[in-house]
Amino acid sequence: MSDQLTLAAETRDRVGKGASRALRRDGRVPAVIYGLNKEPTSVHLEEKALMKALMTGHFMNSVVMVNGVRTLPKDVSFHPVSDRPIHVDFLRIGEHSTVTVAVPIVFTDEDDAPGIKKGKGVLNITRHEIELVVDASDIPSEISISLTGMEIGDSIHISDVTLPKGATPAIDDRDFAIATIVPPTVPTVEDEELEAEVAEAQAAEAAAEEETPVEPNDDNNDDDKITPQKKD
Repeated sequence: MSDQLTLAAETRDRVGKGASRALRRDGRVPAVIYGLNKEPTSVHLEEKALMKALMTGHFMNSVVMVNGVRTLPKDVSFHPVSDRPIHVDFLRIGEHSTVTVAVPIVFTDEDDAPGIKKGKGVLNITRHEIELVVDASDIPSEISISLTGMEIGDSIHISDVTLPKGATPAIDDRDFAIATIVPPTVPTVEDEELEAEVAEAQAAEAAAEEETPVEPNDDNNDDDKITPQKKD
């Protein structure tokens, strides 16, 4: 289960671009709390505290208590140049609300997968996280998937994954793939022949440049090395 985070906030009396810029200059980040059929509440957070929460790696799938209000982060906007957080959206939730969260996937036991260990196969990951519908009080921090016994050509689908009790996939209309063990990339004969031709052409071009005679001028100028002397 992901840890519950806590952030202190202050109510924003003024909204708008000018007010938001002023807050950011003071090391604060504007935010809004909405949901549960209540009016949105505009607040601002300390940037340092928010950055610390973001650095946990599971901010987006954690319950965050903002001034005693139970919330789930829904969006964080970042400055396109500095990457500093500039706005956060929080969704109000009840203690046992049903929420949809994106939970990261962790693959384990690669050394016990013959297709990778012996066959030199490559784990091709098509999904790095799974959207799950879960109880807000029991949000998993990650989904662990073992690769034990997997061979080249084997695939992992959502039906192969053991999910936490009470959790269901948000996508329920198909058995989507998560990862596949694919064969190692081996250069073909055509690839090797093309590389040899390119190398040969480059070597011939370099040799031709070295063999081209250049006669110096007799005017003692710096262009002696680059201007051939005309012959009578």
